Amino acid sequence: MARIPYVIVDAFASTPGAGNRVAIVLDARGMDLEEMRSLARRLGEPETAFVTEKQGTLFAVRFFTPSGEVEFSGHAAIALGLTLVRLGLAPEGSKRLFLHTPTEALPVEILYEAGEPRKALVRGPAPRFRDLPPYQVLKEVLEALGSDERYLHRGLPYGIAYTGLWSLFVPLIAPGVVDALEPEMKTLAELSHQLEVATVHAYAPMGPRSFYARDFAPILGIPEDPVTGSANAALGALLARAGVVPRREGRVALTIYQGHRLGNPGVVEVVVEYSPTGQPYGVQIGGEAVQVSAGEV
Repeated sequence: MARIPYVIVDAFASTPGAGNRVAIVLDARGMDLEEMRSLARRLGEPETAFVTEKQGTLFAVRFFTPSGEVEFSGHAAIALGLTLVRLGLAPEGSKRLFLHTPTEALPVEILYEAGEPRKALVRGPAPRFRDLPPYQVLKEVLEALGSDERYLHRGLPYGIAYTGLWSLFVPLIAPGVVDALEPEMKTLAELSHQLEVATVHAYAPMGPRSFYARDFAPILGIPEDPVTGSANAALGALLARAGVVPRREGRVALTIYQGHRLGNPGVVEVVVEYSPTGQPYGVQIGGEAVQVSAGEV
């Protein structure tokens, strides 16, 4: 039986053991959905990216969590873009790749430093928003997180937004309050199901354009995601839509820190672009990535 090569990469980090880990299956041609789902479970990482076809700078990809396929994975896309260039699977010196998921094409910009690929920026799905959940439900979510409304930040938006996954965003008054959360996962999963969201994203301000966050996704089989691409992209869109972050020339750049509570510190760069009407229409997320290991199954 042919061996299947894979690499393990930490995204949103410059050193192994930080950020968010992803498995990348470099050649998944001919694999069906059940085979990919089974291999993702076998590899046992929070996310697995499968390269199912490649042609020049175009790559067909699929993303899986332990519980099944997802439309978009920000940290997996960052890790994949840099890995494809570093391993020579993309043309040498490529500055832009396209990752074709089953639903859309995601452009990935590769940023070089001293001739080496250092960072990747990926444009996620267009941001979408839903109506605010009832305040009583927000109070139930706060309780499930191990907090209460005394610690809710009244000057920052709460709500439900999407850039690949629907997430509920809960603003808290300080990073220390975010770190003190001890969620009741069963209740949080029930509330996530009720609200039809994949994750609950608690965040707090650190500066005018910087925030600290934790992301809980028990409904996806991930109690806490170390460093999240898609949810932080949606957070950037939510903050931009609310007008609470400074912007220049039709765009705003944010930095979001995550993973410190789990000992996996990571940094996510988020760039939100505005339309002439002032509405956010596009979000890029970016960061570094480092290969941890390689193998075959």
